[in-house]
Amino acid sequence: MALRMWASSTANALRISRTNNIVAPSFSISRCFSTVIDGLKYASSHEWVKHEGSVATVGITDHAQDHLGEVVFVDLPEIGGSVSQGSSFGAVESVKATSDINCPISGEIVEVNTKLSETPGLINSSPYEDGWMIKVKPSSPSELESLMGSKEYTKFCDEEDSH
Repeated sequence: MALRMWASSTANALRISRTNNIVAPSFSISRCFSTVIDGLKYASSHEWVKHEGSVATVGITDHAQDHLGEVVFVDLPEIGGSVSQGSSFGAVESVKATSDINCPISGEIVEVNTKLSETPGLINSSPYEDGWMIKVKPSSPSELESLMGSKEYTKFCDEEDSH
């Protein structure tokens, strides 16, 4: 009985339904556990930006790292270079694929997360904290207005995953 109650509560938490003796998830399981953080801005290419004072920190979202799988290599730019909104500044290689990383904001690169060269898996385990990629001094902070907030990004991911 206790096992049946646990299975039922787990199925409810995961939104799994049982119809005609067929168990089928009513959503994409990979989306179930993705985290979206309030206070960040998000690009449709699945990068996030956190603007604090004169610096913006950039990384890829939990949703992106989940779809990539285990990250095994990260190619990042040099400090002092410039980035443009929407343009590629590096790449992430996973066991599944290699993907470009696009910058959600234009500016000068003032710091690079060198820990990622030794431990690229930080992107998987801590995409919003230890797995950040670059810090940028924005040249046009108003570009942040064109990015999505947490609710818009969550909706965007849900719609993208449903296709």
